[in-house]
Amino acid sequence: MSVAPPRTSLLLLAYLAFVSLGLPDGLLGVGWPSISAEFGVPTGAVGLVLTAGTIGYLTSSVLAGFTLARLGVGRLLAGSTLLASLALTGYANAPALTVLIGCALVLGLGSGAIDSGLNAYAAGAFGPRHMNWMHAFFGLGVAIGPLVMTAMLSTGAGWRWGYAVTAAAQLALATAFALTVGAWRDRTAGSPPPHAAPVDRTVGARPDDSVVVPAGHLGPVDGPAAAGHGGPVDDPAVPGGSAVPAGVRIADTLRLPAVWFGALAFAVYVAIEVSAGLYAFLLLTEGRGVSAAAAGVAVSGYWGSLFVGRVVQGLVAERLGTARVLRGSLLGMAVGAVLIALPAPGWVTVAGLVVLGFAAAPVFPLLTLSTAERVGRQHADRVIGVQIGAAGIGAALIPAGLGVLLGDTSVRLLGPALTVLAVALLVAHAAAARQTAAPPPTH
Repeated sequence: MSVAPPRTSLLLLAYLAFVSLGLPDGLLGVGWPSISAEFGVPTGAVGLVLTAGTIGYLTSSVLAGFTLARLGVGRLLAGSTLLASLALTGYANAPALTVLIGCALVLGLGSGAIDSGLNAYAAGAFGPRHMNWMHAFFGLGVAIGPLVMTAMLSTGAGWRWGYAVTAAAQLALATAFALTVGAWRDRTAGSPPPHAAPVDRTVGARPDDSVVVPAGHLGPVDGPAAAGHGGPVDDPAVPGGSAVPAGVRIADTLRLPAVWFGALAFAVYVAIEVSAGLYAFLLLTEGRGVSAAAAGVAVSGYWGSLFVGRVVQGLVAERLGTARVLRGSLLGMAVGAVLIALPAPGWVTVAGLVVLGFAAAPVFPLLTLSTAERVGRQHADRVIGVQIGAAGIGAALIPAGLGVLLGDTSVRLLGPALTVLAVALLVAHAAAARQTAAPPPTH
């Protein structure tokens, strides 16, 4: 039996949603020097904004992971994107830092639900290629963000217009989600008939070449090994489909060691990604003597390398296998961090940023895609929500602490700090890889 690929319209919306998720992150790194100057606050105050965003992000992403089946993916995405648009409008009109912090909390609530909802959906409906490409568009969004903010600052329009443009894009996307709520009810475009038999926990010839289909998710997965397989059938009466079988308690999920090792890996990974993008502008301008315009383009190049890396490595992962690509990428991140740490000319630092971004590209999507392999498919949606929440913590607390460190010492410590985090990520991933849940019984 052949399985239809994901709907083109849903893929396009998923890609655009990840562009919109990335845009605000790209804006903040370039816009923060102007924001802090206007509000009269130190560089380290960005930690308050990040922390507020994390609280909202963590709350909504974890709740979305546990309540996705009841809310329905389409409704969750439409409402959350509208909330994000309202928050960005608040950024554009904030009269003081306290208002900006409040808007960051609201933006976190919207972004966390979008991120968790789409990742949970995609882990069952998309394979390695589309999963990487979806996350590639996050990199594209963050790469566009610095260019938008640099353009607004260069023309004298100011940082507020960067957020206003992004708010309008989010509003358009919210409208698109609202108009396609019904299309997100199933996990696939081509659903097998109700009597379709469940498949094994993994699909493929080798353990590190497998594509995991979480329980309750209907096929289709990409790659040559995926053809002819369909997963257990979702309950059509439940919008979005439930991937958590009856009788699987929340406590059963949370007591799995793999949940917490995986969450740690997500937290450290995102801390590296965010810290590099957030402070690279300062490092290049204050620590390496690069002009502001060139530094803005370099930061955009860092985020652009994430986009290119995910496009390229989405295809590579299907050929070499998830585990091999992850190992190579984690080592590449360490190499990029070392290049950034070297007391060398600015072009070496820029090269390190590009290497770091390209190597980091497939880590988040492939860790997400392999969640069910680590914890069992009956726990996958819940654990993805926990992992997204952990990523939110890592995205705020570690970069915030690093901002204080750099402010009190020197921005040149960014490279050494990224190197330490890259080594910590290697250790966390190795620990998580050893914790693989046994496949649940099939009926």
